[in-house]
Amino acid sequence: NRAILDKVARTTGVPAGIVLAVWGKESAFGTAKIEKDAVRTLATQAYMGSRRAEFFPELVAALVILEEEHISRAAMKSSWAGALGQPQFMPTKFLSDAVDGNGDGRRDIWDTTSDVLASIGHYLKSRGWKAGLPWGVEVRLPASVSCSLEGPDQGQPLAAWVRAGVTRADGKPLALGDVGPTGHLLMPAGRMGPAFLVSDNFYVLKAYNESDVYALTIGMVGDRLSGPQSIRGDWGKVGGFSRGDVRAVQRRLEGMGHDVGTADGLVGFRTRVAIGCWQEKNGLPVTCYPDKAVISALK
Repeated sequence: NRAILDKVARTTGVPAGIVLAVWGKESAFGTAKIEKDAVRTLATQAYMGSRRAEFFPELVAALVILEEEHISRAAMKSSWAGALGQPQFMPTKFLSDAVDGNGDGRRDIWDTTSDVLASIGHYLKSRGWKAGLPWGVEVRLPASVSCSLEGPDQGQPLAAWVRAGVTRADGKPLALGDVGPTGHLLMPAGRMGPAFLVSDNFYVLKAYNESDVYALTIGMVGDRLSGPQSIRGDWGKVGGFSRGDVRAVQRRLEGMGHDVGTADGLVGFRTRVAIGCWQEKNGLPVTCYPDKAVISALK
């Protein structure tokens, strides 16, 4: 699919590796079985799911797709959550972002590879992908730089990170070609895992899936087209807690006035920053992660 990927890259500015990585993650390059009846699935979610208000518009959009004859009811397959075809677009996203990649007049994200890849590229471009800007790079973070500086709202000029002693993970100086003019700190496991500086394009990937680890996966797999690489930093003893443990910590932090995003039991960047700020305020080692000591103190 090199010719198709190159065409998408020229048209959208999204590198072929990024498009390929999304395709692989969402549907194993089109080989995953997507077998649910989309209308039945969405109707069930809209009627009795935990997010009924979100799914009702998706059910209506699915009916519009059928009304406009993009696909037959029998062929309109989805995931268990109603995401359609190989790119796993929700129906509203199909209507706004699916494109005809081969010029046959149809937008077929179920069986036509050119349409699938073009639609992924179009989606990312429409969410603000900046051509030529890397997604980010793994870095070494000095102990003097707090992990509580993480997040899309705390970006700093690359020169500021350099002055603070941040380098690439291989020890080389940071350059514009690594992350662009502005870097945002990303630490999926706080001080218990590797650190990255990421660009605005990283957050475009999060528009596809809100997970930091998802976006990191797409970026790193995409880079593998240009050569072998691996994460250099070590992962410490992460995990060992339940989603309920994290939710309890989040609610305690919210009660203290910290912004954890949503008390959903997931360790997102706002929760990590809130933990780090609480640790700093109380004179504790700043890990920005819900280790056993944090959970014991805040649960």
